[in-house]
Amino acid sequence: MSSAKATSAPPAQRIPLAAMIVLATIAFTAITTELLPSGLLPQMSEGLNVSEPVAGYLAAAYAAVIVVTVVPAARLLANIPRRPLLVALVVTFALSNAMVGLAPDFTAAMIARLVGGLAHGLLWTTMAPYVARVVPAAKVGKALAIVFSGNSLGMAIGAPVGTALGTLLGWRAAFLFLAGFSLLLAVLGFFLLPSVRRAAGEFRPSMRTPIGQPGVKPIAIAWPLLILAHFALFTYIAPYIREAGLPDYAISLSLTVLGVAGLVGIWIAGLTVDSHPRRSLMISTAAIAASMLLLPFVGGGLVLALVLMTVWGAGMGAIGIYNQSAILRAGRENKDAANGLTVLTIQLGITIGALYGSASLVLAGPLLVPAAAAIPVIVSLVIVLAGRKAAYPAGPGELRPEAPAPTKQA
Repeated sequence: MSSAKATSAPPAQRIPLAAMIVLATIAFTAITTELLPSGLLPQMSEGLNVSEPVAGYLAAAYAAVIVVTVVPAARLLANIPRRPLLVALVVTFALSNAMVGLAPDFTAAMIARLVGGLAHGLLWTTMAPYVARVVPAAKVGKALAIVFSGNSLGMAIGAPVGTALGTLLGWRAAFLFLAGFSLLLAVLGFFLLPSVRRAAGEFRPSMRTPIGQPGVKPIAIAWPLLILAHFALFTYIAPYIREAGLPDYAISLSLTVLGVAGLVGIWIAGLTVDSHPRRSLMISTAAIAASMLLLPFVGGGLVLALVLMTVWGAGMGAIGIYNQSAILRAGRENKDAANGLTVLTIQLGITIGALYGSASLVLAGPLLVPAAAAIPVIVSLVIVLAGRKAAYPAGPGELRPEAPAPTKQA
């Protein structure tokens, strides 16, 4: 009797903090792996003997393979236990980064990035359901906040530090260092991540169900448009900085500013997302558009450029929180599938963003890439403005109090 009780007893009502920190570090590594080529674009272009627009395809291909493979691969690997799969994915990140660091030519580097993109997509389809299985239901939200803080830290710390390391020791050294870090992380995951049983149907998501729900489609378009704009400029930030007459050290400095500002934006969004989500999102989106439109006019002024990048970075950090809240609200009982839909469309936005930035770089020149990036931001703002009812409704702090009913005069 006691044995049966022990088997069916609910998990302890606390978060396995060590496991959550390992998962957050895995998320950090995944984001750093995805973003590192953007900061090292000039060095990789020279080292692989290709132009900078072509080198930018290393970022686009990484996201493209996620869009194409994430759902089929998740179905194919549905029966593999989650802990071994997570460890295997981290080892795959290590392999991908090592292959990039040792790549003799652009083709080999592209193949290596495709391997990493496959692991990246599987990671995000595995991570949240895994957390939900090892954490008490009442604390899943808090646990996910811990885990996905690794995303923001990857932007704020991982990409800038990797860029600085690549600038000092060479881009190959940066990727090889990241490969070694990933191997160490795989060992920690093997010992610290708890084993779980797979729930039936857990990794067979259907993205079609939430599409018909009011509000889901506008968010699944507006949010990726912002990501598209961000990556159009972020991927080619190095050519822009050089063309704007800014010093070379501004490349790694700008990535740091964007990342730290993103954390500030996340903090601000955390204070306003429940009370003023609509107004705050509109302000953040408009601020991003304004900063991008003004970046071509910095005229070699580093301080002005960094101020505009601070606005851009803070806005991008904030819009993620506002849109994440919006899609979960619009998805209602299908919020998991709705969230999965945005994962796909966001990765599509990253893919198109890198290609759009490349086209802007070739057709308009590096200095006008920020202005080109502002166009999809403006389109996203229009969608937000139009989505007042279902997609982006006003929050409690934005609703006017009802006037008291007039009293009848005697």
